[in-house]
Amino acid sequence: MSKLPLFDPRTVPVIGVDAHLPKVDPAALHPEALVRRFAAPPLWTPELHTEARITDRAAVHASVLVPLVLRERMSVLLTQRTAHLSSHSGQIAFPGGKADPEDHDPVATALREAQEEIGLHPDFVQVLGTLPIYATGSAFLVTPVVALVQPGFSITPNHYEVADVFEVPLDFLLDPANHRRHVVDWAGARRQWLSMPYQDGATERFVWGATAGMLRNLYGFLRA
Repeated sequence: MSKLPLFDPRTVPVIGVDAHLPKVDPAALHPEALVRRFAAPPLWTPELHTEARITDRAAVHASVLVPLVLRERMSVLLTQRTAHLSSHSGQIAFPGGKADPEDHDPVATALREAQEEIGLHPDFVQVLGTLPIYATGSAFLVTPVVALVQPGFSITPNHYEVADVFEVPLDFLLDPANHRRHVVDWAGARRQWLSMPYQDGATERFVWGATAGMLRNLYGFLRA
């Protein structure tokens, strides 16, 4: 949603790891518990919500789907964006994008974009609710729409936008022992972010930036 900055985020030093923070109770990750939590959300404040701006353009509303796939070990369905895109190229992301005038709410945007980007049909998706808006440095006001996804769905990526589609275990992404902190001075501002690199066989899935920030907020929401 902007091109990768003029640095490789993998090379920016890790200044801390949040292994001292408590894990989410495994019982809270059961589908029924997630339904209850979103039906009666606690009072809480997101830890991460606004990145340092890297553009002066007007902010644009967008939505992403945070698809929690109902495997034996629940997983998160993620994409890797193609390298030629004008925004957030090459990054790992949730399926999603800008709101269209025809979308009646952020949920409609997330469901439409997920179907357009990766072919995920809404019939397999049970929306749980939304997390607070996350403002990216590239001027997107992103509403994360969290949903349970029934197995059996088919994936048909839009190859213009999506280079790869894969899953990462939810408990890995929500474990603060896997949340690494980075800081770099770039474009006149100090930028801080989290990374959650996951080794998927021979492939490292380098989850960072806005995607990692929204996952950290899901952690906070479930811990509140």
